[in-house]
Amino acid sequence: MGNLFCCVQVDQSTVAIKERFGKFDDVLEPGCHFLPWCIGSQVAGYLTLRLQQLDVRCETKSKDNVFVTVVASIQYRALADKATDAFYKLSNTRSQIQAYVFDVIRASVPKINLDDVFEQKNQIAKAVEDELEKAMSAYGYEIVQTLIVDIEPDEHVKRAMNEINAAARLRVAANEKAEAEKIVQIKRAEGDAEAKYLAGLGVARQRQAIVDGLRDSVLGFSVNVPGTTAKDVLDMVLITQYFDTMKEIGASSKSSAVFIPHGPGAVSDIAGQIRQGLLQGSAVEQQNLL
Repeated sequence: MGNLFCCVQVDQSTVAIKERFGKFDDVLEPGCHFLPWCIGSQVAGYLTLRLQQLDVRCETKSKDNVFVTVVASIQYRALADKATDAFYKLSNTRSQIQAYVFDVIRASVPKINLDDVFEQKNQIAKAVEDELEKAMSAYGYEIVQTLIVDIEPDEHVKRAMNEINAAARLRVAANEKAEAEKIVQIKRAEGDAEAKYLAGLGVARQRQAIVDGLRDSVLGFSVNVPGTTAKDVLDMVLITQYFDTMKEIGASSKSSAVFIPHGPGAVSDIAGQIRQGLLQGSAVEQQNLL
């Protein structure tokens, strides 16, 4: 901008307020204008038409008595057709806008809980914009946009909110972990039960095969060797198995010391005990079948 030989330059996106002897005379558009100072013409000031932004930090209290700082960004501009109102009616535009923002925010936030303030920030911004638009239009200004850019609770409150969130997530994680462990234990128990059932079937089949083999051996030996009884054959088979067991115990390098009676009388006693056990088992099985 300049003033040379009664000429005034007005930059783009700016208007100049022309006065004559201190009284408003005209609004000068961008360009070069002739102002003869000798007849009292002068430029009282310049008014920018560019979009401006004002950031306002307002501390207030929510409904649940938590102090919070709300940061609002106000985007505004002067209207070219109301340049005289914008220039003469307000001495400090930014302070006026800031006062209206404080008034609306401190009237809206105390009605809302802290958690709802974050969710309803658009409604708060709309309330601020409506109030500013209604008030500032009379002074030649347009409110283009109002944004709530930040909501800052007290540091202790923020830390407490994070701890509440973390505790809730840990509780969910603990429940999920407990459910997983429960499923693992149930599956392990089902597997153990199935394994024991199959092991029982295997033992039963093994014992049945042993009984069937002994029966076939006794019958075959009685047929091929006349004069022998089933008791004689069974005693011989049991004694043979007894010596095979002794042999396996002695041949194993990891076997522990086993003290058992050894002698002809002991062999007879062992044979009698085994035979008596087989007979009792057969009797029980027959009763079960009946």
